[in-house]
Amino acid sequence: MKKPVTIILLAILLSACASSPSPVKPPLALTALSEATPVVERWNLQVGGGVDDLYLRLRPVFDGKQGFAIDYRGYLVAFDTATGNVRWERDLGADVAGALNLSEGLLLLGTSSGRVLALDPADGKPKWEAQVSSEVLALPVSDRGIVVARTVDGRLFALSASDGSQRWVYDRNVPVLTLRGTSAPVIKDGLVVAGLDSGKLVALTLDEGTVLWETTIAVPRGRSELERIVDIDADPVLVGELAYVATYQGRVACVDLASGRLIWVRDMSVHSGIAVDPYRVFVSDAEGRVWALDRYNGSVLWKQESLLRRALTGPALTSGYIVVGDFNGFVHWIKRDSGQIVARARVGEGDAAAEAKEERVEGEGKEALTPYSRSRNILAAPVVAGDDLFVYDRRGVLSAFRLAQQ
Repeated sequence: MKKPVTIILLAILLSACASSPSPVKPPLALTALSEATPVVERWNLQVGGGVDDLYLRLRPVFDGKQGFAIDYRGYLVAFDTATGNVRWERDLGADVAGALNLSEGLLLLGTSSGRVLALDPADGKPKWEAQVSSEVLALPVSDRGIVVARTVDGRLFALSASDGSQRWVYDRNVPVLTLRGTSAPVIKDGLVVAGLDSGKLVALTLDEGTVLWETTIAVPRGRSELERIVDIDADPVLVGELAYVATYQGRVACVDLASGRLIWVRDMSVHSGIAVDPYRVFVSDAEGRVWALDRYNGSVLWKQESLLRRALTGPALTSGYIVVGDFNGFVHWIKRDSGQIVARARVGEGDAAAEAKEERVEGEGKEALTPYSRSRNILAAPVVAGDDLFVYDRRGVLSAFRLAQQ
């Protein structure tokens, strides 16, 4: 199999913005919010070295009142969600690439050297590890005693949840040029649904890996390999009998799970993530627009454009709002029904180190004059657990936020 070449669009954007003059438009400056809802940063916790200079979408996972977070070198912590106090810590010495997942009594993660690790959530001790064909950037998922991991060379590996032994492998060629990232497979009712770098969505049986259908969401277009990238890097979302999926330089689509038939599509470029509530599909596109689409026909309900070119994360759903993070450490609460930004906070705001390179938030129409700090990047979508919103930035600062009105 030909090995793909990966690119990091965020790094290209930030390096271009740092030079002067540049043909690349800078990120849109933040404007002051009128009647902003106060946000309380309840606590923040330093988790090792974060992701350092790597483009890794690491984020915490939760089990009741306990959370787990890891850095790129395998420093794993279990913490109290109410206080941020560390309950235990373990140095795995692993080249972590894929985000943590907690499923069926196992903490699962992938590494850049092609290993899938299963850990005991009680103390972080390894239960088993399995070698797969290449780097595992997406979080492994599991159900019914089977762990499914996706590798960057286009394969899906099904492993026994008891000992890591291989059950089956699904293999597809990948394009020559792809984004730095892969979407995680999703398991539901014995069905594995996975987005591919070719712009296709595939459904397989969990037990045997039999392909049930394969649907093209976006077709590569353009003369150059760069123009032809149509990766599915946003995790598919399954709701009832429908799947919602988005591609880079392609489409957002609704797919019938039983047949793979496209129900509706809308042209859009997405690589960070999507979220779905009972009525709407929320999308952060590659240009920094946030969209609300009708879940049943794909029509546009609203569009928020005041965060253009701020390299937004995928959206997270919380009570009455969607929340996105940006490349400079800011977190934005947006009303689901109108698209209005009503609250804003910054990860690690109480840290003296965090205050060293502030972005000036100006009044309407004015530009930010201070430099942006790459170390403040928020790469993974925020995570909601209980009444709190948890955000993990590139430095490894994990913050717990709550709107003051809650």
